[in-house]
Amino acid sequence: MSEFILYPAIDMRDGKCVRLVQGDYDQETIYGDSPLEMATLFVNEGAKWIHLVDLDGAKAGKRVNHDHVLAIASSLDVHVQIGGGIRTEEDVDFYLSNGVSRVILGSSAVSNPVFVKKMLAKYGEKIAIGIDARDGFVSTEGWLETSEVKAEELGKELAKEGAEVFIFTDIQMDGMLSGPNVESTVRLAEATGKQVIASGGVSAVADLRQLSKQSRLGVSGAIIGKALYTKQFTLAEAFEGLSSI
Repeated sequence: MSEFILYPAIDMRDGKCVRLVQGDYDQETIYGDSPLEMATLFVNEGAKWIHLVDLDGAKAGKRVNHDHVLAIASSLDVHVQIGGGIRTEEDVDFYLSNGVSRVILGSSAVSNPVFVKKMLAKYGEKIAIGIDARDGFVSTEGWLETSEVKAEELGKELAKEGAEVFIFTDIQMDGMLSGPNVESTVRLAEATGKQVIASGGVSAVADLRQLSKQSRLGVSGAIIGKALYTKQFTLAEAFEGLSSI
């Protein structure tokens, strides 16, 4: 199994670095005025990947904060993955042809499966499928809607279509610092037989150690958001904690 990768998260709204609680746009905390400055801090602490979310884009259904994404991708020696507001092939091509390593497709996996399957066929591992679940069912449209599709069923279907990387978020854990949903993350990895990146709930280095121990089952990394911003631990401490396993 490949290296367990840490993905520090930068959620962008109105060009600022923010965090929401359980995806609620009314529960927002601003942590910085510059996504590029925040990404630079993470890279200086050892980040090899940065996880970016265009919150305005997710809500509007189109790219909004793309200038900040390209600034990070072009000026830092780091891999970038971006999600939020990516609805068309032009959006996907725009990012991948401008230095972004991976594009995350989320809501469209449910609302526009034909498009997602086409992108998987064309771009392969450069597409990650973001599966955000509430009580096991996939949520869409910036978590504003809950579908009747089960997370594992969607994962299995898209794995058959060529998906190699999934990002799994348990919405009820997100921004709560209550620990990740390890069981559901492993279930998705086992159901798909593919890489699954855990997202939501990481509150301590011990959570990362627990997730990394599932790497043989397909859990290939973890996205860390609020815990870094509220200084539960630093990214450097996270790398140090994993190096001793």
